[in-house]
Parts: sequence; structure tokens; C-alpha cells
Amino acid sequence: MSQTKRKLEMNSKLLEYLKNNKVFKLVCGAGNENEEEVEKLVELYSKAGCNIFDVSANLEVLKAAKRGLKKAGISENRFICVSVGIKGDPHLNKANIDLEKCKGCLKCFSVCPQSAISSKCVVDEAKCIGCSKCQRVCIADAIEMKSYPTDLATVLPEIIEEGVDCLEFHAITDDENEVDEKWQLLNSLYNGVLSICVDRAKLSNEALVKRLNRMLAIREPYTTIIQADGAPMSGGKDDYRTTLQAVATAELLQKENLPVFTLLSGGTNSKTSQLATQCGVEFTGVAIGSYARYIVKDYLCGKMSFGEALKIARNLVDSVY
Repeated sequence: MSQTKRKLEMNSKLLEYLKNNKVFKLVCGAGNENEEEVEKLVELYSKAGCNIFDVSANLEVLKAAKRGLKKAGISENRFICVSVGIKGDPHLNKANIDLEKCKGCLKCFSVCPQSAISSKCVVDEAKCIGCSKCQRVCIADAIEMKSYPTDLATVLPEIIEEGVDCLEFHAITDDENEVDEKWQLLNSLYNGVLSICVDRAKLSNEALVKRLNRMLAIREPYTTIIQADGAPMSGGKDDYRTTLQAVATAELLQKENLPVFTLLSGGTNSKTSQLATQCGVEFTGVAIGSYARYIVKDYLCGKMSFGEALKIARNLVDSVY
């Protein structure tokens, strides 16, 4: 079977699943290039019932995710999405610590959700997801967040050839020309399901809707996912307040009646689905990243068994359905 035909068949399966089912999407982290962690997360959450896995635009990370699926032994209704971004997207940032300014207080070490900072205040860039929590607690102004945008024209062809089910574009910027240029490139390179990750940090509601309508004008109806990112990389707590912005962003999109599939994201947790339902907000599924990784952190670092972690992961996945 040709690669093109296989891609089209896989995309057809994903669209069919989105039309008929609620989905749980595990966000491994657009900036998370820790192959071992991604492999373990995908295996664990696949066993727990997760349908879609979102990974960095890195060929080796994609292969690690596929190894995780293979270890789980489940291929039916399991799909991999690769996230790409542009300059200014916080998901593509990495922390850089100026050791000459650093006071050695270790607040950054304590607050990092990815354990990407050592006790000597050295950053492991493969683990860093750009959440900037370390920068916010630094007492010496020693931490700078540097952007590492992906060269899409170079990276994507080999990723597409390897085989993915969806590409997600993080359009978190106020540069409309940059958005349009990269969106056109994605559409020219990939003929399958595309996802647009948006939040309201840099745009008014009106500007956000205008952008989405422009982007969707070149797409067939219901071949696009909108990931309504309420508060990116903020999901450390399991309460209604943390997930409120994700539901509010999805409500804005619902009022526009866009021909898309909507995933709630950004600060999402086990309360997200319940809150959205109570608010009358329709959604195709929930994408959970920070919180999903946090609750199995002990497993990822070898302090918890697979079986214990699986029970925890299943409870979270079940909360969406």
C-alpha cells in the first residue's frame, strides 16, 4: 500500500472517530523532547483508553511515541498528532539560566513540573516545555525564555513520511502574516486532518474569530480540529477554576458555529468535562497535558509501578467520557 493511500485511510479513521465519539487527547508537550518519557506516557495512557497523543515536531520523539503504542499492544482508535509552532509560541520556549546571576536558591528546581532543572540550576532542554514557571519564581532575574521555532519546511516532510494522523498548528501570536504563511505551508505539505491551537492571550475575541474564519476558508468542513487553549500549560491543579478559561474559550467558538471539532485544553483536568457539560458547552473531547503528566510523575521517575499509574490514568481518562 502506498504511503499516500495509507495516510488517507488513517485520516478517514480519525475523522470518523471524531464524528462519533468523545476523545481524550494526551498532550506529551509540544516542547517535550524527552524520548523516554514520551514513550512511557504513550504506553501508559494508551492502556488507560486515551485516543490521541500529541507530541513534539521531532522525528525521534514521534518514533518514541510509536514504540509506546506498540508496547501497549493497542492500535485500534489510537492516533498521533504532531504539534508545530511559530516564533513567540510559549510551547516552543526553553528556559535559559544565567549562572552568573543565579543566587542558587533552587526555587526554579522546586517548581519545574518536568524536572528539567538540576540541583545545580542547569536546564535539560529536552525536558523543558517552556511553561516559564521557573522564570516567574526566580529572585535574581537570571532566567530567560528563549524561543526555538521549528523550520517546518525541513522537519515536516520526514515526519509526514514516517506517518502521522494529524498536524497541530500553534497559532499563538499576534502576527497575522506569519500565521497565514505557515498555515498555507501546512496545507500544502499535508492533506490530512489539521488542528489549530488558539488562546485569547494576544487577541480579542473578535480578532480570534476573524482569524479562524480566514484559516478555515481554505479547509473542507469538519476536517479541522480547534484546540481551545484556555490557559496554556497551567494544569497543575484539579479544580474548576483552573479549567474555567478552557471552557470559556470553547463557548466563544461554539457561538460562531464553526464547522470544526472542538477540544478543550489549557488548564484542563478531571473537572473539565463536567464543567463544560454544566455550562452547556459542546465539545468533541478534552486535551490534557500538564495535569495528566503530573499525576503519574512518580511513575515516570521510577517511584511508582505501572499498575498503580494505570489506575490513576484510567480515572482521568474516564472523567472525559
